[in-house]
Formats: sequence, C-alpha cells, structure tokens
Amino acid sequence: MSTALVTGASSGLGRAFARRLAEQGHDLVLVARDRRRLEECAALLRGGHGVDVEVLPADLSVRADLDRVVERLRDGARPVDVLVASAGEAVRGSFVGGDLAVEEKALDVLVRAVLVLAHAAAPGMVERRRGAIVTVASVAALLPGGTYSAAKAWVLLFSRSLALELAGTGVTVTALAPGYVRTEFHRRAGIGVGGVPRWAWLDADRVAADCLADVARGRVVSVPGRRYRVAVVLLRVLPWRAVEIPGRWRLRMRRS
Repeated sequence: MSTALVTGASSGLGRAFARRLAEQGHDLVLVARDRRRLEECAALLRGGHGVDVEVLPADLSVRADLDRVVERLRDGARPVDVLVASAGEAVRGSFVGGDLAVEEKALDVLVRAVLVLAHAAAPGMVERRRGAIVTVASVAALLPGGTYSAAKAWVLLFSRSLALELAGTGVTVTALAPGYVRTEFHRRAGIGVGGVPRWAWLDADRVAADCLADVARGRVVSVPGRRYRVAVVLLRVLPWRAVEIPGRWRLRMRRS
C-alpha cells in the first residue's frame, strides 16, 4: 500500500485531498499546524477508510518544523509515493508599507516549503521509479494580484519545470490551478469575498477529486471547472492591459 504526505491537511483543500487519497486506499501522513484538528481528521480517516494515518504537526514557515517534514520524506524505510504540497498562507493588504514579516512568512509557506519538500521527495521517488508530486498554484498566477499571485506564479512555473526534468522517470508533477474554492481560507485571513459571484465558487472535494484524476492522467497542470479553463485560455491570450482589470479588482479585495 502506498503512502501520501499532505501538507495543510487539517482543513480546506488539504483535508479534501487527504479524504480522497484515503478513499483510494493510500496510507497518510498529515501535516499542518493544528495538532488537535489533525488528530480529529486522522481519526475520521482511520475509521472511515481503514488506512494508517500518521500525524505530523508542523508550521512550514518555521525551519525546524520544515526540516522534520523533510526527514519524514527522506525516510527510505517508510517511503512516500505521493506528496501533496497544499499548505496555504494568505497575504492581506498592500505590499508598500505593509508588514515585511507577514510577506516573508507567506513566501516561506507558499514558495520555500514547496521547493524544499519537492527536493526531499523527488530523489526517492525517482529511485523507486514511481511517485507523484502535487503542488497548489492558482488561476491567480496569471493575474497581477500582489505577492500572493507572484508566489503562485512561481509554483506554476516550478512545477512545469520539474515535470520536464522528471519526464521518463516514472514520477509525475501536477500543479493544481483552481479559482475560488469554498474553504476557510478567506475568512481566516480576513479577506472579503462578498463581491465574488456564486458561480465562481468551486467545491473543495470536487477540486481534489478532479486534480487526482488529472494526476492519474499525467497532466502537468490541472484547472478544475470549465469556466476557469476558459478563463485561463483568455488570460494567456489577452493583452496585458485587459488582464490588469481583474488584477486590480483582486488587489482591492485583498486590501478590504
């Protein structure tokens, strides 16, 4: 039986990925900051799907915590065949005049942790000639939406590059690029979403399921929802001035 390690597993997309992977029969290593919520999630998955679930509390913005997750990924006696790097960190407000420590923490979680964890997981997967790395980017990666969009753009291009490097090794890389997903993310960050229309929202469980289906197909970029797939095509061909319009709207929302 294979093992999947999921970061950000106590809520939102991470929890949805953990649930779907458990349904597929994967044993799990759940990583997040909140031990209590991790234990609750682990108990539900063990009881509901009969899989082994390991809990690994860690704040990925803290180097010592990240190192513990790296150590788990490098443990050849307990190989991890699927890495889902779905831990999130919101950035609210303006960059100019904002709190640099907040920006650096977000960068550590959204960028550095993805880099470090993929670097730890890939060699063992290549040696075993099997494995999958899933990262969470965003449609925001294609928009000028502050440092959050910039971080997601890095994740998207990094994933494409790593997929190219690993071609033919038996290891796949898939970047999930969703739009708005119904999770706790915006509420916990204090980001207003009142202006987002109902049709724009995606269900977290459906997003995770669609992404894992794309992983099985070997797709490098997974964009859930037809409306967002159309949006991605348009964002890639529209002139930059037109792309700036939704980008400005996103920036205003993050400042509200």
